[in-house]
Amino acid sequence: MLMRTDPFRELDRLTQQFLGTAAHPAAMPMDAFREGDTFTVELDLPGVDPESIDLDVERNVLTVKAERGPSAPENSEVVAAERPTGSFSRQLFLGETLDTEHIDASYDAGVLRLTIPVAEQAKPRKISISAGDAQKQISG
Repeated sequence: MLMRTDPFRELDRLTQQFLGTAAHPAAMPMDAFREGDTFTVELDLPGVDPESIDLDVERNVLTVKAERGPSAPENSEVVAAERPTGSFSRQLFLGETLDTEHIDASYDAGVLRLTIPVAEQAKPRKISISAGDAQKQISG
């Protein structure tokens, strides 16, 4: 259904370990699950303005982009700044069995929820077989 790949994850981990800092802002943690004929992906984006979230689908590749700016006022003295700011991006490779034309997206309490239906051609169906004069239903 969903193929997870991040070719830079190991490089980022090594860079962070060597330099003690992340090479880019933290990734979007994600959960994905299937429930019946619906596939759901939830991405954590706390503190992100919903207007800054951009979703694009091209050839079964879903790209999620978002931005989070600093929360401290411009003339304030920052005592600690551990929450990542800047641009966030993640690509999800969706299988051929998902209907990318009907993705539903909602954002609530810092979680971006994507609901993707299973494509009609990927759902199990019954095929009628005629045998002489009788019609028989066979699951396929």
